[in-house]
Amino acid sequence: MDIPDFGIPPQLARRMSMAEQHEYLRTKLTRRRTLVTAGAVAGGLLTGCSASGAGTATGHSASASPPAKVPGSAATPFGRHLAFGADPRTQMRTSWQVPAAVKKPYVRIGLRPDDLDRRIEAELRDLKTPEVAGVSAAVEQYYLHAALDGLRPGTTYYYGAGHDGFDPASPGNRSTIASFRTAPASPPERFVFTAFGDQGVGMHAADNDRALLRQNPAFHLHAGDICYANPTGKGKDSDAFQAGMWDVFLKQTEPVAKSVPWMVTTGNHDMEAWYSPDGYGGQLARFSLPDSGFDPRTAPGVYAFTYGNVGVVALDANDVSYEIPANLGYTEGRQTKWLDRTLGELRADLSVDFVVAFFHHCAYSTSTHASDGGIRAEWVPLFAKHQVDLVINGHNHVYERTDAILNGEVGAQVPIGATTDPTRDGIVYVTAGGGGKDLYGFPKGVEESYEGHVTERESVDSFKWTRSRETKAESVQWSRVRYRGFSFLSVEAESGAKPRLKVSALTPDGERVDHFEVRRGA
Repeated sequence: MDIPDFGIPPQLARRMSMAEQHEYLRTKLTRRRTLVTAGAVAGGLLTGCSASGAGTATGHSASASPPAKVPGSAATPFGRHLAFGADPRTQMRTSWQVPAAVKKPYVRIGLRPDDLDRRIEAELRDLKTPEVAGVSAAVEQYYLHAALDGLRPGTTYYYGAGHDGFDPASPGNRSTIASFRTAPASPPERFVFTAFGDQGVGMHAADNDRALLRQNPAFHLHAGDICYANPTGKGKDSDAFQAGMWDVFLKQTEPVAKSVPWMVTTGNHDMEAWYSPDGYGGQLARFSLPDSGFDPRTAPGVYAFTYGNVGVVALDANDVSYEIPANLGYTEGRQTKWLDRTLGELRADLSVDFVVAFFHHCAYSTSTHASDGGIRAEWVPLFAKHQVDLVINGHNHVYERTDAILNGEVGAQVPIGATTDPTRDGIVYVTAGGGGKDLYGFPKGVEESYEGHVTERESVDSFKWTRSRETKAESVQWSRVRYRGFSFLSVEAESGAKPRLKVSALTPDGERVDHFEVRRGA
């Protein structure tokens, strides 16, 4: 049967669902408007550059920037996003995009918006995507990054991105100035962080952004499948791909990410095979993430940081996934060894009360992708060994939360509103995949069960992926909360004599669909 393209190239349309085709067409119109606001003169530059061979991401120092193709005054920065450095108390990384190559990029920073007295050179990373015949034209994109070090803990800073011809401190450009706050020198009494995965571009994704901003989070964890420029998600160069989706995504995320550190890790849709190495050249070009002992040049989504009394570990589950094996084993076990060492170091740090791990694929879920046996084989034993307090995943586009799991089984039931102790009960795993992309469901006949709508069920028939890429049926008792709707996690960390994590799942409208507490030695 002929597939109508509705304005989409036939080669691309054949690889996309109807929902993805709708999103593609909507995004083409949105992107056209976005590029106008980001610098109308960029017009054909993002879609008309020629490239050959594999896509590449190349970094340049400020002095080595290529000549500007348009006047600097016309290349307005957009898509600003922050990330912590290795030490969130003193380091911040700021990144942004420009619609054309610029000269001498920099960041101004100061303690007042009218006094940005410190100027820091930025690095240009231009990303070239080759033409995909019949699908997309060649694209060249320009990302800029500045390392802000030597900052004061617990301090609000104001910053603006600039380059030759565009000074954020000039009266006409003052609206581009944003702010951020560094982590405090010692653990605060309380702070909030948020999390979700599987966001993409669209109304529901933007709704979640606005909702989490109302939580005033210290940082946000994005558990992979960030943009869906690659809607196929198999990590192959035969996947569909539209590099320009990233322009739209970064513009959509900017109202939050310009002030809230946006800590991403890598999902299967973030393996973009047109860039090396291992399809991560695009992520390396677009994001600057903490360098915490694992090579950020080959695995940008693997890092750790500590904020207050919470240690956070980001992992690249593509490395151990049985379901989608494009990058299976690409670190040759080095990531798993790093994980063991890092978890041990966090547990030995007396200032760290809680350890949170986040990554994309699910160790425990009953939705469409179900559970990945590779995660269970490689990482679940390490989470148990080091008594990780909370694990956050995406991949399945639902909210699902387990009971506390100990030795692969229910160590203790954790009904809505309950308190659990990882040292005694085991670990709660949360699938927070309702970030904005089209939603999934649960196995046939399995009801949703969430706050205000609890349905008791002894077991759920599901499956897990095996090394042979076959599925093995299993009947599970650990599926405690199931919600098929857009949502995000809000986690309140408290320190002091009785530290705790208060975990809530919220809809974009602020409705709570789940909550529980984690206390060690409770």
